[in-house]
Amino acid sequence: MTVSTNTSHLVHPCHPNGEWWRSAVIYQIYPRSWADGDGNGIGDLPGITGHLPYLRALGVDAIWLSPFYTSPQADAGYDVADYRNVDALFGTLTDADELIRVAHANQLRVVVDLVPNHTSDEHVWFQAALAAAPGSPERDRYVFREGTGAGGEEPPNDWQSVFGGPAWTRVTEQDGTPGQWYLHLFDTKQPDLNWENPVVRSEFEDILRFWLDRGVDGFRVDVAHGLIKAHGLPDWEGPMNMLDMTEERTPPPMWDQDGVHEIYRDWRKILDSYPGQRAMCAEAWVEPPERAARYVRSDEFQQSFNFDFLTTPWRAADLIESIDRSYRANDQVGAPTTWVLSNHDVVRHATRLALPVGEPRPNGIFATDPQPDAELGLRRARAATTLMLALPGGAYLYYGEELGLPDHTTLPNEVRQDPAYERTGHKDAGRDGCRIPMPWEKDSPAYGFGSEQQPWLPQPESYGALAVDQQEGVAGSTLELYRTLLRVRRELDLGEGSLTAVDLGPDVVAYDVASGADTVRVILNLGTADVELPSAAEVLVGSEQGLDTASSASLPRPLDPRVLPTDTAVWLRL
Repeated sequence: MTVSTNTSHLVHPCHPNGEWWRSAVIYQIYPRSWADGDGNGIGDLPGITGHLPYLRALGVDAIWLSPFYTSPQADAGYDVADYRNVDALFGTLTDADELIRVAHANQLRVVVDLVPNHTSDEHVWFQAALAAAPGSPERDRYVFREGTGAGGEEPPNDWQSVFGGPAWTRVTEQDGTPGQWYLHLFDTKQPDLNWENPVVRSEFEDILRFWLDRGVDGFRVDVAHGLIKAHGLPDWEGPMNMLDMTEERTPPPMWDQDGVHEIYRDWRKILDSYPGQRAMCAEAWVEPPERAARYVRSDEFQQSFNFDFLTTPWRAADLIESIDRSYRANDQVGAPTTWVLSNHDVVRHATRLALPVGEPRPNGIFATDPQPDAELGLRRARAATTLMLALPGGAYLYYGEELGLPDHTTLPNEVRQDPAYERTGHKDAGRDGCRIPMPWEKDSPAYGFGSEQQPWLPQPESYGALAVDQQEGVAGSTLELYRTLLRVRRELDLGEGSLTAVDLGPDVVAYDVASGADTVRVILNLGTADVELPSAAEVLVGSEQGLDTASSASLPRPLDPRVLPTDTAVWLRL
């Protein structure tokens, strides 16, 4: 199919010489799964530190570390028992300091996870609450309520946990009698904090300062839209999903309440008091984009993940609408749009994009489920990333996606650790499949993840061929594609550029990104017919080997670099 430009319109203006977080590419490291430095089968901080030069060579600007704090690990560290210390699984505070130092020496900024919606039930505060009486200051740090029904045997309301089952658990009082109920929107071992209590607010402001003083460059804030609950905790009959809204777009009583913004305005003042452009990114599963943009107003977060883009079906019209409305919403408040395709909570996009288009996203995939087409998923994932990294704004990469890692979709059920698997009565596979340890060397035990000991989750056989040492320096590999995309993005300042939509037909996503004297056109073909590319344009990089002249020449049967097949994307210099 030959296409020609029919119409175009400016989607996003140029934003040159902005703060680092406006255009940074940030790499998420899941600490237990990236590199095992002490050989116990679980990744750790020294393991991360030893592999930081790999990320500098990859071309990212910063790292985000999922929680490494002291924790009983009921939810892989998102149940924090001590926010000012490192769990022995991962190392020590000295190891954290060294990681920050080495990252900065490698010109990588460091963002750490902050989990403010809930603590672990083993946190000293919650243990004190259990030992205290109803109505005490200790219990007021959490959400304790009397039950309903005769004798209070029923929960205070009908809320359900995100992980499945009731969101309330009844405690036994010190005299041995059934007592109050406490709220946990996630696991029973993750009691929700009461953010109406000024003591809670003061504690977390001190926690921010503790890590800022140690040199971190920012925070990714977990469940940022969940801290404040609606007054009176009214019943909610809607689905218990962090993203779902009612048809009227009314926030559920546990999500996206207006009071959260006061908290983040106070946090922003703390960050702004430190040198070096410290920043926060919100995990806010909020829709529509206009409401999500409230989190990135000039006195709140600097970034918020664009989950609308992550969940968009693999169709041209849907992708274009998601991109356009994201910029419309964020540009109105002067904030960057922050793109993401995979993280530790969703099926990796190398697998997700092979699922039937338009169907709801599953929470993990069982071995007994229909298995996605790995080749199709990787092809679409490479194309999706090629589109994403051309878009101005910030971007987040999830560890191993630069290798094309798929989810482990045949993981044995007996090794699953995500609490969602148990709490849903084994109906949801959970998120373990996207958290599999990183493969570094094909012919080493655990693919080079650590020692000969079995890692905390088994790796699929397919990871061997995808290991770093199998892709490094190999033309056309997914790793080299990412390195090229990141290099060209940085050299041409695409993250700071303007974005103009180009109409190339109903099945094509096309934009011109202009920064300085350069204009790059990104084209993604989602139709069934090939798209002919303009002969005068220089092909900078393509999502498939052979789309650019250099890699095509190395193939036994060179492809036509002027034709864009379905499910592929390309960058052209106009």
